[in-house]
Amino acid sequence: MTPETLPWWEDGERHLATALGRLVDEEFDRPSLLPGWNRTHVLAHVARNADALVNLLNWARTGVETPMYRDRAERDAGIEEWAALPAAELRAQVLASTGRLAEAVRATPEEAWSTPVRTMQNRTVPASEVPWMRCREIWVHTVDLDAGVGFEDIPADVQAALIDDVFRMWDHRDVVPDVVIFAGDREWGTGSLAVSGPLPVVTAWVTGRGAGEGLEADGPLPTLEPWL
Repeated sequence: MTPETLPWWEDGERHLATALGRLVDEEFDRPSLLPGWNRTHVLAHVARNADALVNLLNWARTGVETPMYRDRAERDAGIEEWAALPAAELRAQVLASTGRLAEAVRATPEEAWSTPVRTMQNRTVPASEVPWMRCREIWVHTVDLDAGVGFEDIPADVQAALIDDVFRMWDHRDVVPDVVIFAGDREWGTGSLAVSGPLPVVTAWVTGRGAGEGLEADGPLPTLEPWL
């Protein structure tokens, strides 16, 4: 857990709460930017994700293996269940689950942060990665809500960390594209195709939220593998 992670996470939770506050109940079931998901699905996922990360912190604190979800089917069923809640109840679940995660972070002793836990992607990571896992969820899914927040509203350092994370995930699965990406004075990748553009456009592209409009490249943009 880097020194920046906790402030980024706290700011992200406030960012999500602001976007949530912009939505009236009647707007909850409108489409999100994620294919096949309404805003209710995004909010249900964000809420369930907070509780799943609480499981990992409980695992780190107690030593009792507690996975995020039993399996993918349980995760998906939980999202569908909460997405069907009335808007007021779903709003309350989002806020309550955020509170539960904050309490779990505060309750985690210093020595527990180095405890290995397992992510939904079956990666073994120290518990200290949990705040970042939440950070990336809330910043990106706040954009997915399509509630007037875009990648340009995310701090540049957070966007850079998101792109770092994308490249780490690609590298973990051995699917790094043959590109080198430039955004301002930042650079990612070592491939043969040079791609450049504004940081928000790059962030949207590599996270699967944009087709690369506004990017410049030496040739056709490749089809990118999913991030998560």
